[in-house]
Amino acid sequence: MASRSSIIRSSALLPIAAQTARKYAQAVPDKEYAFEVAAANLRFGEGVTREVGMDFKNMKARKVGVFTDTTVGKLGPMKMARESLEANGVDFEVFDNVSVEPTDASWEKAIAWSRHHDFSHFLAIGGGSVMDTAKAANLFTVYKDSHLLDFINVPVGKGLPITEKLRPLIAVPTTAGTGSETTGTAILDIPSRNFKTGIANRALKPVLGIVDTLNTDTCPTAVHISAGLDVLFHSLESYTAIPYYERTPRPANPNLRPAYQGSNPISDVFSMWALRQTVQFLPRIAKDKHDKEAQRQMLLAASFAGIGFGNGGVHLCHAISYPISGLNKTGPKYKHPGYVGEKPIIPHGISVALTGPAVFKFTAPSAPDRHRLALSAFAGVSETDDSITRLPDSQVGERLFDEIAKFLDALGVPRGLKAVGYDQGDVQRLMEGTLPQRRVLDLAPGIGDIAGEDGAEHLIQIIKDSLQY
Repeated sequence: MASRSSIIRSSALLPIAAQTARKYAQAVPDKEYAFEVAAANLRFGEGVTREVGMDFKNMKARKVGVFTDTTVGKLGPMKMARESLEANGVDFEVFDNVSVEPTDASWEKAIAWSRHHDFSHFLAIGGGSVMDTAKAANLFTVYKDSHLLDFINVPVGKGLPITEKLRPLIAVPTTAGTGSETTGTAILDIPSRNFKTGIANRALKPVLGIVDTLNTDTCPTAVHISAGLDVLFHSLESYTAIPYYERTPRPANPNLRPAYQGSNPISDVFSMWALRQTVQFLPRIAKDKHDKEAQRQMLLAASFAGIGFGNGGVHLCHAISYPISGLNKTGPKYKHPGYVGEKPIIPHGISVALTGPAVFKFTAPSAPDRHRLALSAFAGVSETDDSITRLPDSQVGERLFDEIAKFLDALGVPRGLKAVGYDQGDVQRLMEGTLPQRRVLDLAPGIGDIAGEDGAEHLIQIIKDSLQY
């Protein structure tokens, strides 16, 4: 891991060299001057799921709404939780119909069920889809008369502030990926718009994330890989996001400060550690999903990256992934190998990775030293190695493109958008589906820090460069 001092020093990003010209003349609002750090409490260990019943008993829970999916509902993590709840006399009901890659319709079903029971507490046992659905159910159980679009991020929804106190949620991840157990983010697909979006607010974060090293034992290799790629790009995007002090506008009230604030010294530490762990241990999981050390380190990396991006944010890979996943349902209808079910699916981690090489070739000029540090992680060398320090700024992006592509190839990731069924004729629609993702797009170097820049031209080029490589 890079030294803390070197990471913090590098937080002072330099302005973008080749793209500082304003695209449009306009008044520039005041920039941010502060950042905040918020994350759920975490408990880490083998078998700690068995403590969840005691947790709810300690909280004096009246009735717990338990969220899971049909697969996890039959597996060990759910069995441990159920036995713990029963042993501690905790009243609960189970919703085991959470959709993988949830939609607005699937959220509405979960919300209606939750509102009917009026739970005092919530428990999520599953991957990011389950944890995000439980967050939404919690929110809209408190806000009984609100509509989804009231809180969904601008410009898709109204992005209203959450001023009411939500009910306690404990999250138990069963994949090493989303880091949702640490964050106030919940993502859904809106099929009518052909892209994903979400709700991001600190109020949504769980009160406790229970990270149990037993809970990924039954995870299929394909799911391990996709989830791990999410960790990889959470950390890499957070570390390379525009710095918090370049974000505009400065909030008029601290309650309006967004969860995704831009890179900052604290997020940097968590993100870079998670990146190095993922580069080291995800290939081991791909070769042997029962590798206990790799399982443990990837779970830690997922939570560390969650703390990093949960406060720093993500940018281009995630922004473009939302229409990649959304349009697939009516377009290419690609179904990733290793995933059960008959419906088309580009798993989230795969959809994020498809543009990875091109994205970081684009962002490298914004902060060559930061991208050098990322390059050293992929190359498996120290940040002070001559091959890193002597590399001219102008070559950092190309070299990082090659290293990311090589890493993805070794994991069997489809080599570009054409490999999942997209072609040149889809570029415009993918760009148009990315533009509404302002929550993350405005953290992208070369877009979020350029007044009047919506990013359309850059997005088209990145998507074209991602068709095949």
